[in-house]
Amino acid sequence: MTAIAVVTTVGSRKEARSLARALVEARLAACAQISRIESIYPWKGAIEHGKEYRVLFKTLDEHYPAVERAIRELHSYELPAIHAFAMAHVAPAYAAWIEDSVAT
Repeated sequence: MTAIAVVTTVGSRKEARSLARALVEARLAACAQISRIESIYPWKGAIEHGKEYRVLFKTLDEHYPAVERAIRELHSYELPAIHAFAMAHVAPAYAAWIEDSVAT
């Protein structure tokens, strides 16, 4: 099984915490990390600039469809950023913890 990190961004700390808790409680993610970030991006003809919160979920590749679906259902944005990357090198014990922490 491949450990992955799924990333999304939200507009408030409250939403970030709610999303993080929901996916960890549902055993879709072993862990969720929240970071405050600054984003600049084009949206509907204008350049937007604002504070956001990045939520990084640690899970397994096989759970990506369910994680994406849960994020879409809970997210407040019209078009949420949802992307993932494989963890190329993971300590075996940590990889086992991720595997044990998510629903199989």
